[in-house]
Amino acid sequence: MTDTSLPDTTPSTSVPTTERVVRTIAETAIEHEQYFGDLDSVVGDGDFGYSLARGFEKLLEGWDDLDRSTPGAFLKRSGMVITSRIGGTSGPIWGTGFLRAGMTAGVDEVITPDRLVAMLRAGVEGIMARGGASLGDKTLLDSLVPFIDALERGFAAGDPPADVLAAAAVACRTAADGTADLVAKRGRAAYTGERSRGSVDAGATALAVLAERLAVVWRS
Repeated sequence: MTDTSLPDTTPSTSVPTTERVVRTIAETAIEHEQYFGDLDSVVGDGDFGYSLARGFEKLLEGWDDLDRSTPGAFLKRSGMVITSRIGGTSGPIWGTGFLRAGMTAGVDEVITPDRLVAMLRAGVEGIMARGGASLGDKTLLDSLVPFIDALERGFAAGDPPADVLAAAAVACRTAADGTADLVAKRGRAAYTGERSRGSVDAGATALAVLAERLAVVWRS
């Protein structure tokens, strides 16, 4: 039977694996600040890239002080920093995702594929409750949910984790590109109505970029 457990998920190395994932997300968000801002400026106020980058910079500045007792504790603490440091609506949305994922991880020292999917789905539920958004509203949910669905299918099929993440990144990108066909119903873009159709959602596309970077890092 194919081993579908995540790399480095023994009690002694599960936290470093979580650190690796979060740090990759933070560094990628900072690196793509201008790109994310340009995407947001099409129908939004253009501050998405700036806000995301500043928040994750604060996370990295306090990196050594984050709680590393368990993966869940690390994610919850990261979520608190993100919520307090990322401006606008992005902070509560992204921070809630991290917080809910961390809460679902609980005190477990090992994150199994099933638990990972549950953590991500809890993050989605938290984001929906916090922002009032649903699938099809042209938000980051429209690429996040397909990403999680692809992960779940891949793990259930017993595929190698690196292949699962690579396929999920493709699903995330396809869904993000598909937001160009949607009309925004949340955020500042919602005020533009039909004019929001034809451009991709900045948050959904940012998630695709992050997923693609994680897939590359994981395989390497």
